Amino acid sequence: MLSRLVVSENYDSVNNFLSLYDAYMASPDQTLAEYFPKYNPPIRAHKNTCVGLGMEVMKRLKSLENDFPGITKSMMLVSCDENIQDLQDYATSFPGPQGFVIETEKDHVMVAIHVKVAGRPGIFLSDLGYHISRVVTVMADRCYPHTGWFTQSDEPHCRKEYNYQLNLHNSNYVEWHERETRGAVTKERLSLIYVAKAYLSAVSVTEKRNLGHLTAGIYFPVKPKDQVFTMFFDGHNGKQRKKLKFETFVELQKVVDEVEQCNDQLRLRDGELLSILKRLATIMADEEYMAELLEVNDKVVKLSAGN
Repeated sequence: MLSRLVVSENYDSVNNFLSLYDAYMASPDQTLAEYFPKYNPPIRAHKNTCVGLGMEVMKRLKSLENDFPGITKSMMLVSCDENIQDLQDYATSFPGPQGFVIETEKDHVMVAIHVKVAGRPGIFLSDLGYHISRVVTVMADRCYPHTGWFTQSDEPHCRKEYNYQLNLHNSNYVEWHERETRGAVTKERLSLIYVAKAYLSAVSVTEKRNLGHLTAGIYFPVKPKDQVFTMFFDGHNGKQRKKLKFETFVELQKVVDEVEQCNDQLRLRDGELLSILKRLATIMADEEYMAELLEVNDKVVKLSAGN
């Protein structure tokens, strides 16, 4: 089921970005800083970030209730803090994140199911937000059927390997280790998943902050000027990555070949990606809105860091 969902469901945070802009522009006269706390991001079918994808997985898994009684009540969305710098301090300061919730990002979610295998505790994890097309098994004793290290993606320019394991000092947390190798250089990243309780703020917190092996798509940083986006797709000569300026698409009349290829691989309607890029270009050219958005984002980042 997960492998089918990976193919059929795109990870889409761009529509999240567009929806905020449209809702704000249609609101009564107020600043973005005033509007943002009241904004409730919509969860739309086939336009999902990790939040919507996790909800979709849980909806599909309900069909297994007859064969595995209790699975519906056992599964839950769990929160993840990415790029942890001090593992021991984070995991041992409090039993859970509630002790310092203001200082955490909670910028990612996934689905967890607590299980027991021959009396041994473990957790099933499903993470479509990072395009993982398998269920990851995390056993407390790290013995079979513990998944351990596996290759998430292996491309000519980059190989990514993941490993999930319970923290030895605090079993409320699962450590998510990522190893990224580019040529002779290997970088490692650590994130922590809180699995003791369900995450109840996925829409109001994580979906707002989200303003995996991927085949095609676009991504971009939000910055005040010189806005560019990266488009990636499987081209005629292998994986292609193109950096393009948003301003190019404001008056663009002809669809370039690369945009068509990316559009097809994202399974969008003809011309839909070009339409999205034009809308994004219009937003990026709105200097007043972009200045307000960056100010709000800066405040959220400072709040998360405890500054």
